[in-house]
Amino acid sequence: MTPANVSITTQGKKPLFSFGVITDIQYADIPDGESFLGIPRFYHHSVLVLRRAIKTWNDHNALSFALNFGDIVDGKCPKSQSLPTVKRMVNEFDQFDGPVHHMIGNHCLYNLPRATLVKLLKIPAPSDTAYYHFSPRPGFRIVVLDGYDVSALGRPFDHPLTMVAWKLLEEKNPNSDKNSPEGLTGLARRFLMFNGGVSGEQLTWLDKVLGKSTRDGEKVVVCCHVPLHPGCSSPEALLWNYDDVLEVIHRHGCVKVCIAGHDHSGGHCVDSGGVHHRVLEAALECPPGADAFGHVDVYHDRIEILGVDRMASMELVFRP
Repeated sequence: MTPANVSITTQGKKPLFSFGVITDIQYADIPDGESFLGIPRFYHHSVLVLRRAIKTWNDHNALSFALNFGDIVDGKCPKSQSLPTVKRMVNEFDQFDGPVHHMIGNHCLYNLPRATLVKLLKIPAPSDTAYYHFSPRPGFRIVVLDGYDVSALGRPFDHPLTMVAWKLLEEKNPNSDKNSPEGLTGLARRFLMFNGGVSGEQLTWLDKVLGKSTRDGEKVVVCCHVPLHPGCSSPEALLWNYDDVLEVIHRHGCVKVCIAGHDHSGGHCVDSGGVHHRVLEAALECPPGADAFGHVDVYHDRIEILGVDRMASMELVFRP
């Protein structure tokens, strides 16, 4: 009998490879609270979601790696506890029987400088950048973007990319509180301090990586903490220069799926180039006993996201 969350089309077929996914754990040793929209947040329970995810992944016994889409610690974590809390969460991930690839989110940057995070999370990128790529098997490539490369968070105020970020926020958001979208309309509501952008240098890097993948006949999955398309996300959670990133992605035919976190309720759309955009549901908003994690089965012509509980399962068929 086929499980309810597995597509009939792939029953009996073995995936080329599989990997675990989780996002927005945002653990903190503080009482439960709520978001600015009044949505409950379960800071203590989120680490239990992670533990159940890792046990499930290990029991699966066929996952090549796991992807953490960022925000393993919450911004409300007392700053005196930031370093030990991040180290604790990294140790939790180390219980997985395989490599874990991390992304940096805004809540990570509220707690620690990005250079420190890059080291703690073992991100394989030079200096304090956090974008990288790897091939889990011939014919496929995972590209991880740094959605806070241009950001008001995580670097000294006089860093060139910090200055670019503040200039953009001053131009686009007239509010004194740069995390407030008050008065902003439509997609302009993305210009908030808890979002970020991709630098010109990273765009050039992405173009080169995707160009080589196209020449080599690879299929690419692009991952980023921040969503890359307005069709799958609220405007308030969107990458500042998502359009620049999409222009590079659509320049090449190799990208099949983009996966993100950040917008906790999740989402999905297919863009004008036939690329799927999937935002994963957050572990933080799971009440005690509930879960939000999953794993991804990759086939030649599709991926299957097999979610647990609050993470929706979904089949994403590649456009030829």
